[in-house]
Amino acid sequence: MLQTIRNAWKIEELRGKMIFTVLIIVLFRLGNAVPVPYVDTVMLSLHFQELQNTILGLYNTISGGAFESATIFALSIQPYITSSIVMQLLCIAIPALERLQKEGGEEGKKKINKITRLGTVGLGLVMGFAYYLMLGNWGLLTEDATGFGPGLVIVLTFAAGSALVMWLGEQITEFGIGNGISIILFAGIISTFPGAIGRMIDGLIHGFFPWWMIVLSLLGALALIVLIVVITNSERKIPVQYAKRVVGRKMYGGQSTHLPMKLNMAGVLPIIFAQAIASLPGTIAAFANPAEGTFLYGMSDLFGPTRLPFLLTYTVLIVFFSYFYTQVQFNPVEVSNNLRKNGGYIPGFRPGKPTSDYLQKMLSKITLFGAIYLAFVAGAPIVVSMVSETAAMTGIALGGTSIIIVVGVALETVKNLESQMLMRHYKGFLET
Repeated sequence: MLQTIRNAWKIEELRGKMIFTVLIIVLFRLGNAVPVPYVDTVMLSLHFQELQNTILGLYNTISGGAFESATIFALSIQPYITSSIVMQLLCIAIPALERLQKEGGEEGKKKINKITRLGTVGLGLVMGFAYYLMLGNWGLLTEDATGFGPGLVIVLTFAAGSALVMWLGEQITEFGIGNGISIILFAGIISTFPGAIGRMIDGLIHGFFPWWMIVLSLLGALALIVLIVVITNSERKIPVQYAKRVVGRKMYGGQSTHLPMKLNMAGVLPIIFAQAIASLPGTIAAFANPAEGTFLYGMSDLFGPTRLPFLLTYTVLIVFFSYFYTQVQFNPVEVSNNLRKNGGYIPGFRPGKPTSDYLQKMLSKITLFGAIYLAFVAGAPIVVSMVSETAAMTGIALGGTSIIIVVGVALETVKNLESQMLMRHYKGFLET
């Protein structure tokens, strides 16, 4: 990875993109330090110390600590992720949107992106209002935060911050390196690691955590990283043979190659989207700060990140989004038609429907394996926290999800760099 970054730095165009990406990340981190007016941020931070291993603690981790400080970027990319999920589902449910997505070309993509942005702004307003109500219910607003004016300022600031984060991510995607939203998410999670390590060391010094639990946590994190890297780089190679054909006086084709099918085509998106939806019931309940014994209090406790209902919902959603995004990225019928047009075929299968059926069968098997892998690496830390109170106190349940996202985004970004370097180093047949 470091060698790839060094090689990319030597290319002027890629160096400019890398510098641009770093500057956007710096702006994102600066925004995380600007508090929203009329909020008692000191008391809010103290209150969040008791919520490290809850749904709100997970939101805080994803936002890079901005959520507990009520900064302008407190909502982070959550509104955009939710809006993207809704838009993807609507493109399946509504034929007009599906046609716009598949047949609309570049103009269709722009229209869908515009709808997603509008949805992000709307959800930002809703989530900003919910955050404002949460602060009021917890008594964390300042004394002068009374009336309509201060409330409007707080809600609009949160909504504007979420829209600005979306814009920063789009700038990285267009002018920087990698997927901008993933990079923003990566930067936010990475920024919380030093604080988490500091809490573990402080707990070890004061005897709150046994040393062996710290060692097991680090070894478990290392094992997860190794597993994620191995699975991410694994693929099933389907042999493809191209028939010989004569064009003019030259003969083309006849060579053997392979069609690569990655074991985890969807990457980290199923984890991100599943987390956003699975945490929704607990988040709605937690924002209301319900009294103990009430229905909302029960909902908040039931869908905590170390509870069985959350784990089951999380697992099912991971499997669903794994299949969903794999089908979006890899269309067996389209691949089969492209092979037939170019004179290619899979040995043992006739071109056309037999080939597409075979590809669909292989895709289902591979996707099932990838979904089980994602569910395991995301759910294993949660199970450990469920059976161990000490593990729950160290935030292992949240750390597992964070590691998956961080490693996945890092690998995808490095591959993006490698592909761009390969494109710039390839001279082509005209220069031979």
